[in-house]
Amino acid sequence: MKEEQIKPLYQQSVQVVIAEVGSDAKTGLTTEEAKKRLVEIGPNQLKGTKKTSLWQKFLNQFKDFMIIVLIVAAVIAGLTGEVADAVIIMAVVILNAVFGVYQEAKADEAIEALQKMSAPNANVLRDGKIQTLAANELVPGDIVSLEAGDVIPADMRLIESASLKVEESALTGESVPVEKQAETLTADDLPLGDRINLGFMNSNVTYGRGVGIVTGTGMQTEVGHIAGMLDTTETTKTPLQVNLSKLGKSLTYLILFIAVIVFIVGMFRTPEVSGGNRVVDMLLTAISLAVAAIPEGLPAIVTITLALGTKQLAKQHALMRRLPAVETLGSTQIIGSDKTGTLTQNKMTVEKYYVDEKLITADTPVTGSAERLADLLALNNDTKINSEGEKLGDPTETALITFNEAQGRDLKQLFAQYPRVSEIPFDSKRKLMTTIHPIGEQFMVTVKGAPDELLQKTTTRLQQKQVVKMTEADQQHIATVNMAMAQDALRVLGFAYKMLDELPTSDQLTSAFIEKDLTFVGLVGMIDPERGEVAGAVAEAKHAGIRTLMITGDHKVTAEAISRRLGILDDSQGSEAVITGADLDAMDEETFKANVEQYSVYARVAPEHKVRIVQAWQAQNKVVAMTGDGVNDAPALKAADIGIAMGITGTEVSKGAADMVLADDNFATIVNAVREGRKVFSNIQKSIQYLLSANLGEVLTLFVMTMMGWNILAPVHILWINLVTDTFPAIALGMEPVEPGIMKQKPRGRQSDFLSNGLGSAIIYQGIVEGLITLGVYWFGITYPVHAASGAAHADALTMAFATLGLIQLFHAFNTKSVYQSIFTVGAWRNKTFNWAILISMLALAFTIVVPGFNQLFHVTHLDWHQWLIVLGASFAIIPIVEIVKFMQRRFFNKG
Repeated sequence: MKEEQIKPLYQQSVQVVIAEVGSDAKTGLTTEEAKKRLVEIGPNQLKGTKKTSLWQKFLNQFKDFMIIVLIVAAVIAGLTGEVADAVIIMAVVILNAVFGVYQEAKADEAIEALQKMSAPNANVLRDGKIQTLAANELVPGDIVSLEAGDVIPADMRLIESASLKVEESALTGESVPVEKQAETLTADDLPLGDRINLGFMNSNVTYGRGVGIVTGTGMQTEVGHIAGMLDTTETTKTPLQVNLSKLGKSLTYLILFIAVIVFIVGMFRTPEVSGGNRVVDMLLTAISLAVAAIPEGLPAIVTITLALGTKQLAKQHALMRRLPAVETLGSTQIIGSDKTGTLTQNKMTVEKYYVDEKLITADTPVTGSAERLADLLALNNDTKINSEGEKLGDPTETALITFNEAQGRDLKQLFAQYPRVSEIPFDSKRKLMTTIHPIGEQFMVTVKGAPDELLQKTTTRLQQKQVVKMTEADQQHIATVNMAMAQDALRVLGFAYKMLDELPTSDQLTSAFIEKDLTFVGLVGMIDPERGEVAGAVAEAKHAGIRTLMITGDHKVTAEAISRRLGILDDSQGSEAVITGADLDAMDEETFKANVEQYSVYARVAPEHKVRIVQAWQAQNKVVAMTGDGVNDAPALKAADIGIAMGITGTEVSKGAADMVLADDNFATIVNAVREGRKVFSNIQKSIQYLLSANLGEVLTLFVMTMMGWNILAPVHILWINLVTDTFPAIALGMEPVEPGIMKQKPRGRQSDFLSNGLGSAIIYQGIVEGLITLGVYWFGITYPVHAASGAAHADALTMAFATLGLIQLFHAFNTKSVYQSIFTVGAWRNKTFNWAILISMLALAFTIVVPGFNQLFHVTHLDWHQWLIVLGASFAIIPIVEIVKFMQRRFFNKG
């Protein structure tokens, strides 16, 4: 035993391995023992880099170039005697760092939540029962069941293997799946790829099933040894952040240029100041202008907005595995969806039945000959019902039992009265199934199967409970009904019976002897019905400019019928809009790409065809979302712009390749997610519009003040305005509810950016309006002063400009709730977080003016009531001005 235990794991027998890890192949570990081991060994996950502490995050905020420039400015101010300015500048810098840490922490929390959502699960034997657990809860000694589509959650020694194949390319570089076995290997020094009785963490089961006992977890796995101390978490910037970074750099260069101009012109145009500090004052002003005007907080605001989107989507059963996917959803133009379980309920249901020459809906009570038909549906059936009332068996047969239950029939009594005493099981060649039941002194033979096969065995039919002769005309009529039901996408079964005086012997239990001279009773049409909400979701997607594709392995007739019921195909589209996998195979890539827009339904296709479908639509420059649940769907999910895996029926491999996982496997959830994605993009645009228009207003105000030779707003004014108006309102705009009509807009597509849809021009004119109103208030203050003394008049005017520049931005935040829609349409007060953000920011701004002591610190004066009226009136004016412009855009330019 000791000799065997020191051998490599693959050379050890299953019994030795089980004993070594202290487990039991029949019951697995106990929950208590597993918890104990988890505490001792730690979670089954790879070690990442050390987390950044809050203190480190705080210090990191001061590494930004513009923040360093501000700190230098504060030092200069302090050295030249402007102690108050230096204190306020440093206070603003510290507050800005605090907000930055808060934003970063919220973003980290969101990403950690995403990682938990996307963590794989494992089917584990604990306490003698199979349980589904998070993979990170596994410990050595756990018995794990594996099947196609699973990700192997830890290193393990295989106990059982039934045609098990595992793809281990991440470890071995070998792309061909390895056939696994449970037998002990004898060869020495086998490389990883040849250790076929072992399973390795993060490899993918592609075929078959197996059972393994966990021998290593976390960093004690082969993957852990390779990973070492490397962090496996992706930390690359999202595409959104990259785009914002480019936008920020462009603005930085422009604003730094303006700041230099302001400094140079200010040196010659501004009034003399006492103490010879003109250079320092203009330097601080230029620096403050640059810092205030550059939207360095945008990336963090975008991350928080995306995180809020993922949280909202999770409530709607859509789990996002990658933050940027939330925004990409909003630009989706094509949704390729599986049929079964996504567009349909994945639950066969009786829809119609045919008896007495009548086609009847399933909700019609059974009477007359239909009562005999209902008996046959239940008796010729292998469905088992457990103690909890759950139906176990083929979906087609369980649908027949459900039909009887819906009719209120007592099946327990039926089964007890007519027990099955003999049978001829279903055979794919003859396409029939037969059961035999005693009825009094006789025996009833029940037969079900394909109608065309069944009709060949019948000589009579049941008409109003009476047995009558089956004529050729009757046969043709029944065949016609069968075809009509099939064209309605119904799966049709025929039912017949006959009476025997004696129970057939075992030698007589043959199709030739039993399945003849039958009495035809009726037909039953079943369907996997569409989900009730899907047709509405497809229609909503169509109104939103999104095209839905159905992709199914079903026959062409079934696929076409279901797609018409769902509205995927409309009356203007014929059968040529349906293409089969065979048609695809016969078509070269260029021909398919050139004609892909003709096809909306793909029937009898394999998962491998999905990649071609995705690439063909992408060649048309479309943003494509694709659903999938199997191992073979993974390439298509990766190729798509948005890969969507099924949470219920999906394999771990498909979930790992996807950007989004549907917790309810429902197509309507995809459309809801698209709506949320559009909302997220729209809200990011709102934050950008708000911040950039406000910054432009500040730049214009300072620039014109400098050009005019007026007193200029002090650095503390600009920094304080920037602090109180930027952070809370911009984040709150990311929490705006969905705008009315957002799903009536066409998708953005690939070419759009954050300044598209007229946002760039809106930012420019709104920033100019903000600046002009602020300058107008300053001009009014010095032209019509309250105080006679010139110094006091200029101080009042500067205070009024300071208050106006801050308040006008906060009032303008209401305008940015929509680029073109009126605030009365989108709802000015619907977002409670936004309302509080505006109120708090207004109070913080007013605090510096009305609270005694702070006005000297911020170089402002007390304003009397009519000065406040002018400030409030001028600030509020931005709302009606923008409302008028929006009205003109809607009325004459068809915007919004």
